Amino acid sequence: MRIATFNVQNLRLRRRDGAPALDGARDRDVPEDTGPGAEALDPLDRQLTAAVLRDADADVVALQEVFDQATLDHFHDRFLRPAGAGHYPYRVCLPGNDGSGLDVAVMSRRPLDAVISHADLTPRMAGLAPGPLDPDLPIFRRDCLEVSVAGLWLYICHFKAPWPDAEAAWPIRRLEAQAVGWLISRRFARPERGLWLVLGDLNEPAADPPGRPRAAAPLQAMAVDLLERRAQGDRWSFSAPEGGPLSRPDSFLASAALAARWPAACPEVIRTGLSHEVTPYRGPRLAGVGQHRPHASDHAALVLDLPGL
Repeated sequence: MRIATFNVQNLRLRRRDGAPALDGARDRDVPEDTGPGAEALDPLDRQLTAAVLRDADADVVALQEVFDQATLDHFHDRFLRPAGAGHYPYRVCLPGNDGSGLDVAVMSRRPLDAVISHADLTPRMAGLAPGPLDPDLPIFRRDCLEVSVAGLWLYICHFKAPWPDAEAAWPIRRLEAQAVGWLISRRFARPERGLWLVLGDLNEPAADPPGRPRAAAPLQAMAVDLLERRAQGDRWSFSAPEGGPLSRPDSFLASAALAARWPAACPEVIRTGLSHEVTPYRGPRLAGVGQHRPHASDHAALVLDLPGL
């Protein structure tokens, strides 16, 4: 089985001039993404998003920042299939807690045995200490989508971003990490023996606020970080447009059993859809990638092979 995770940056279906149209891969936080001509680049962005996924050629794809099921289906039918990516008959995007509607999603060529949303999970329900947060409000700022396919359990996540206030975001992200660990422990009496994989955008910055450990440390402590199998300095998946340190918010955290069963499984990082302004990447890019836009996303895609599954 081949598995991918990709933050596709604000994939939302709208109607423009009476016709359906996807938003491009833009956050509207820099002038190039809001000024004249920005909207005209939207379909070019999405052609590049589809090209990255075509090249990933994964059996199961975890996506972050998808607006809803209609968006996912439109992208699949109008962009992904024409790009030559093949058919993903099993597609799910459930409503989460993000105020702007950006959710997590899954596409699969294999039948999905279970798809479970945990958007309503609260600290009180999980028996977790909420810290400064309300014990009766949902933990996940988007969702943790629990998916079973071919005997493997996937936990698809998109944790709270460290922007605009890294200090305030840290306890939210810490609680999200603890909650995923709780979900795994509830599923498996011996988590180290189960076949599971946490994947998605954990939004860990290059550095946490001074004096604090990694927010995701409780989850990382019970897993094997498969990106650590890549060479030092070649594990990054994100570079802010304005520069700054490279980071790897995108993750594959595996159970001990999965890591032991596939000791050679090392994630591939597909950076070919990143803008040319991401200068630390000096490899080939897809035709049509621009200085800032068009681009596939501001994240690279990660792909993992588990032969024989």
